[in-house]
Amino acid sequence: MISISEIQRVFKGRITLNEPLAQYTTFRIGGVADYFVEPVNGDDAVNIIKYANKQGIPFYVMGNGSNILISDEGIKGIVINLESAFNYLRHEKEIITAGAGVKIAKFVDYCIQKGYAGVEMLAGIPATVGGALVMNAGAYGGEAADHVCEVTVIKNETLKKLGKEECDFGYRNSNLKGTVVLEAKFILPEGNREELLKRRKELIQKRNESQPVEIPNAGCVFKNPKDNKAAILIDQCGLKGTIYGGAMVSAKHANFIVNYDNATANDVIELVKIIRKTVRERTGIDLEMEVKLIGFEEVAI
Repeated sequence: MISISEIQRVFKGRITLNEPLAQYTTFRIGGVADYFVEPVNGDDAVNIIKYANKQGIPFYVMGNGSNILISDEGIKGIVINLESAFNYLRHEKEIITAGAGVKIAKFVDYCIQKGYAGVEMLAGIPATVGGALVMNAGAYGGEAADHVCEVTVIKNETLKKLGKEECDFGYRNSNLKGTVVLEAKFILPEGNREELLKRRKELIQKRNESQPVEIPNAGCVFKNPKDNKAAILIDQCGLKGTIYGGAMVSAKHANFIVNYDNATANDVIELVKIIRKTVRERTGIDLEMEVKLIGFEEVAI
């Protein structure tokens, strides 16, 4: 294993070895990272990526740790966490600038306090701005990319600014997956602050009533098939409450798997297999995973 002192020749930020990753994920599941690094700025992030590529070390960028399942063996390589250096918000006229490490809840609160609308429906999404844009997270008819005008990324070891059209946003997808998102600018319409606060409160209450927010989970496990909903299909197959090891299909929302009893990543994978096999056999629909698998060499699901 390469020493911290050697990496510090090119990297200014914090470095830790064998960092347990479960604490950084909303699932509370996962092994350790060989290297866990926190860049101090964009140039520092570029430097650690260049170093990783030169040394042939794989790297992974972690935001709030939602929408992912990390293997029990952890991540062999470098995990880059952007929350410390890219946790800022700025406001200039109608443009809101958000660092990639800002949590969506904080971003929504900031926009509402400044009197801008268009993002209040995202308030309950457990993600950072960067992670939400990469997967174009959405809720209640809105998506993270709706009001984006520019995204700053690291692409091919270089800092670049991309216009919205260059990001190719789609349903829970974008072409930002091959980049490292550092910052985004949003142009938002003006709104009534009191009405926006009321709307946000209503939507968060609705989310809390319909989703298992009180138990560790990674969000919706499967994408919604065309003209259907994964939760309805899973529920119709009688799978709510199904348990494998410490993982369980939520009794509140069938498209959530919860870590109710110290679940392992393998427990979740086996439960995913049961769900997909059952839904496929009974409906003919092959559910596609929305949760990303990290650190797995090969997984047949």
